Amino acid sequence: METAALMPRSRCSLLSMVLMVTTLTVAALELSERLMDYVQSEFGDEARSRLETWQNLHNMASNAAVDRQLRLVNSFFNRARFVTDMEHWGQEDYWATPVELLTTNGGDCEDYSIAKYLTLKSMGVPDEQLRIVYVKALELNQAHMVLAWYPEPDADPLILDNLINDIRPASQRTDLEPVYSFNGDGLWLNRSGDDNKRIGDAERLSHWQDLNSRLIDSLR
Repeated sequence: METAALMPRSRCSLLSMVLMVTTLTVAALELSERLMDYVQSEFGDEARSRLETWQNLHNMASNAAVDRQLRLVNSFFNRARFVTDMEHWGQEDYWATPVELLTTNGGDCEDYSIAKYLTLKSMGVPDEQLRIVYVKALELNQAHMVLAWYPEPDADPLILDNLINDIRPASQRTDLEPVYSFNGDGLWLNRSGDDNKRIGDAERLSHWQDLNSRLIDSLR
């Protein structure tokens, strides 16, 4: 039976299975039958179906135009339920892998943005065109995270957001105030007066480091 949040034992079991049998790399998305069977047994048919749909989406859209890839990926992950980390994982701030997000059918803004980033990257979208952006959602008066796609380095990026399904240019998202952004290659400060100033590597973000450690371990 599926639940919005996982009990500690279930969570540990899921993470172990993810690390052992999931491969998510550039131009590759492979979910083993062992993982599929485990997810179906522990979380039900719908959880397995979400993972199968994700893999089918990847295979179908890998050769599509980027604008179509953006729409498909944004719409797919936005179907997951929004749930806070404390309610879902028992932690103040936990960055889930895409498998964790889909298996539990729940996550928060970081999880949506990371899943979209990794999926688009695995479809062949260049890393330099993608940035996960930490913003302040002005109307909500709270921290938020979105994914930005830059067709050119200095272009007005398109924003993929779980708050709305429409993909709009950043210039039309006056409700979002960017603070910093990152991808696999770097970390940038986006405050007014320091637009796109590189301040280091994404490894400075401890949650990003932890997430990537789990993904790297899955390839060993």
